[in-house]
Amino acid sequence: MKSFLKPSLAILFAASVFLTSCSNDEDPVPTNEEELITTLQLTMVPQGGGTTVTATYRDLDGDGGAAPTVTGATLAANKTYEVTVQVLDESKNPAEDITEEVEEEGDEHQFFYVVSNGLNLTVAYNDTDSNNRPIGIHTRITTAAASTGNLQVVLKHQPNQKSATSTINTGETDAEVTFPITVQ
Repeated sequence: MKSFLKPSLAILFAASVFLTSCSNDEDPVPTNEEELITTLQLTMVPQGGGTTVTATYRDLDGDGGAAPTVTGATLAANKTYEVTVQVLDESKNPAEDITEEVEEEGDEHQFFYVVSNGLNLTVAYNDTDSNNRPIGIHTRITTAAASTGNLQVVLKHQPNQKSATSTINTGETDAEVTFPITVQ
């Protein structure tokens, strides 16, 4: 009887390993792969005339490797700027514009803008998603008196989390950049 149980248990064990190792190749839940973000650029168009200003973050080799380059911006005092953020993957040729995807999935994304103490400017959202919540691809910056400081731009991915009370701490961070800004 002992010899009968041992082969039976071995066959049962092998069958359970075989059955559990088989899988269905179909993934019932579509995965939303994260994009590589190598570049984030703010284009600031002054209202009432003046020179368009850009601030750019670029890290072509992604995390690690060479340090990113960050070019800040000098803005005029007491001026309003219409701002558009562009998000790119420049590791591809041609570069992939991820901004379109962020806009299409606006109900899952939001840019947050954090102005450092002492920097005399305010940021107001100028776009909304399908639920009438801010996205932040289009904003309006209004400057006041001369000052210097930082403008932090954070892109959050908030699937099934974005709400009227979402904060910079809600969801996962897709990109986070700090731009040095001078208002003069």
